[in-house]
Order: sequence, then structure tokens, then C-alpha cells
Amino acid sequence: MKETILSYLQTSFTEPVRDPLWRNIYLTPGHLKLIGSEKFQQLGRIRQLGPAFHLYPGAVHTRLNHSLGVFQTAKKEITSLIILSQESDIKSVGLTLTGIRSFLSASLLHDLGHFPFAHSLKELPLKDHEKLGGEFILSDKTIYTSLKEDVGANPEMTAAIIDTSIPSTNTELKFYRNLLSGTLDPDKLDYLNRDAYFCGVPYGLQDVDFIIDRLRIVNEGKLGILENGIGAIEHLLFSKYLMYRNVYWHRTVRGATAMIKKALTLALADSVLTPEKLYGLDDESFNNLCSSSSCECSSLELIQKVMHRDLMACALEIPFNSHNKLHIDLQDITTRTKFEEKLRSKINSVVSIAYNPWDIIIDIPENISFEASLPVIGKDGHLKTFSQTGPVFSSPVIKSFTDSLRKIRVFVPIKSLDSERLRDLIKLEFTN
Repeated sequence: MKETILSYLQTSFTEPVRDPLWRNIYLTPGHLKLIGSEKFQQLGRIRQLGPAFHLYPGAVHTRLNHSLGVFQTAKKEITSLIILSQESDIKSVGLTLTGIRSFLSASLLHDLGHFPFAHSLKELPLKDHEKLGGEFILSDKTIYTSLKEDVGANPEMTAAIIDTSIPSTNTELKFYRNLLSGTLDPDKLDYLNRDAYFCGVPYGLQDVDFIIDRLRIVNEGKLGILENGIGAIEHLLFSKYLMYRNVYWHRTVRGATAMIKKALTLALADSVLTPEKLYGLDDESFNNLCSSSSCECSSLELIQKVMHRDLMACALEIPFNSHNKLHIDLQDITTRTKFEEKLRSKINSVVSIAYNPWDIIIDIPENISFEASLPVIGKDGHLKTFSQTGPVFSSPVIKSFTDSLRKIRVFVPIKSLDSERLRDLIKLEFTN
């Protein structure tokens, strides 16, 4: 089976697609047909980084670009793993040719259900984009048929690799899920490099070939890394931190994202929009939907403001305190919305301006991890945890990185920044 799979990986990818990051990305004729489907082409109309182009004008690359990059990286990763890992480890996973085809198809289609504007719709009462992606694979006749007949993949397995909510005890399937989502997964190896490239910053660049050459399949189908690859993990983790600090969670990007989220929170609460209307959209159709509904819900005007870079201003910025009950409670979007309304009412009772429900927005980034769960293969062949290797990324360092990134911000209309009384009222609510 190993020889059959390697023959497929090394000889079947004959159709080149140009990519500014990886140069030529080679597809099989079946995968080339798959990317021509209407649903996949829609990814070319969804910006990878949403409103970040207001900060970095070059950041207009798309989910389609990224999906092809993940496919390329996944192919290199699985090929290297099969060549370099022990035969016994490969057999323990139970790799099959159909499974390999399904995994590569999942890497190509992993963002098929992604929402527009990056993660602006996160926290809203919507289906996860992974679940939507799995549903689209199974319901879209063109994609389903192409996977089965042109690629030779199993559409159900492809969907289940992406949508981890689908229960499965299949060892091979679980291995592909771990491969597609982990410390050194092909998704992360592409987006860190690609986002850095298009933003024009050096922070996310990774030595992908070096990293992949040091990955191995270890016991129970887990992914491990040779001990001399520890520096590559540390570089990736630090790059991730810098990209969050300077790109993903930059104040301008967070403010624009918070405006979109607030607009949709109120529109969904008022039944101006339903969750179903927000599924399967690209940037343009999302903008059109919100524009056509704006006469019924003034909060949706926030989205038009974001499109025209008429952004709100930050009136308060304080570190998130994991021991502060208010901070903890505000992580829940429902609680946060109620607190915003309470704050607005208090402000309206004191200042002369009457603020609308969408004029006071609190933003709190989610808790992210810089942990590395990858087993390390020692020089003696024994496995140890990443923390046992004495890495720079110790628990205190990881905590300091996370703490420095998580900031509570309150955004208000830019003209309101002139009101010292407003800023004092907001600060008071967070210090009491």
C-alpha cells in the first residue's frame, strides 16, 4: 500500500496552478475540475483577512488562494510522512489510497463553509463554518460527484475530516483530523506565510520544508517532531504571536470586526436577519444583504461604515484580567450586549448626546493558546512532551504572551472622543 500511495502522490499531480507564495501548485485533473465548481470559486470572493485591508492594503488575498496553499502544504506533509515514518507506524494508522485522496480533498475544501469578513461572525448564534463546509460537500451535487468520480475520494470521509462534530471511531479518519488541525498543521503553515506575504510584514514567515522534513508518524497515529525541529516549533509559535499582535488583533482590525459583529448581533436579535440568511455568502453578497436590510435595522449601517473605513474610535483599552468577575462575564456575547446597553443608558442620562444601541461596543478577544501539544522524538527514539525539552515557550512565557495580547476595548463614534466626561464614565464602569 505504501508504494501505491507514493506512486499516486508522485505521479498524479500534473496540472499546475500559479501561486505567488508557493509558485506552482500541482493538482490532479480531478482536483482541477473540483476547484472549477461554483461553490469553490465563491471562495475567491471572500477576503482571507476581512477588514484588515484597511490597515494593510495588500491584504486582499482570498480564501481560494489560501485553500490551494493548504492543499499544497498538506500534500508535501503527507508525502514526507509516508516516506520518512516507520512502516509499523504507517500500518497502525491504516492508510488507504481513498483516504489519502479524501484527506487532500478535505485540505482543499476545508474553508468551503467559511463566513465572509474573516472571524467577524464568530460568537454569533450560527453554525460553525466547519459544519457548514461538511454539509456543502454532501449537499452540493457538483462537488459530491466530482469528489467521487473525478478525484476518487470518499465524499463522506472528506466531509467528516473537516467537520469534527461527525462522530467516528475510524483510526485513519482521526489521523487526518489531527493532521489538518494541530500545532504544525498545513492550514497554519500556509496562512502564517501567506498573510505575512500579502500584508508586507516579515513576522509569519516559516521554513516550511525544514519543518515538514522533521515530522513523523508516531504511536497511535499521532504526529511527532524530531528533537532537532524544536526551534522550528518555537519560531512558529513566536510568529503566531507577532501576527496576532501586529495583524489579526491590531486595534484597527479589532474595531472593524467588532462593528460588524455588533451590527449582526442586533439584527439577529430584532429578527431583521436569520442565521440561514448568513450561510453560504461571500463578501459581496453579504454586503448586499446587509445593505438591503439596512432600512429595517439602523445598526446594519455599521457594516457600510466599515466598508468605507468610517471606523469607530477606541475610548478605553485595558488588559483583560482573568481574575476579574466582570471581565470573565463579558466574554459571553449575551452578557456583553446587556452590559453595553446598561452602559449606554447610564451615559445617555449624563451627557447631552443620545447614543444609539450600536454606538457603544465592547470588544474582548477570545482566549488563544501558544501551547505546543506535539510529541518530541528524542535522539534515543523515546517520546517526550514539548515542555520536557526545556523550550523557550515555557508556561510563564506563554501566559505573558497571551496576557499582553488580550485587551478589553470600548469603541464609540469617533466624534465622541472629544468628550472627556464620556471617557471617564466608561472607565468608571470598568474600575468599580
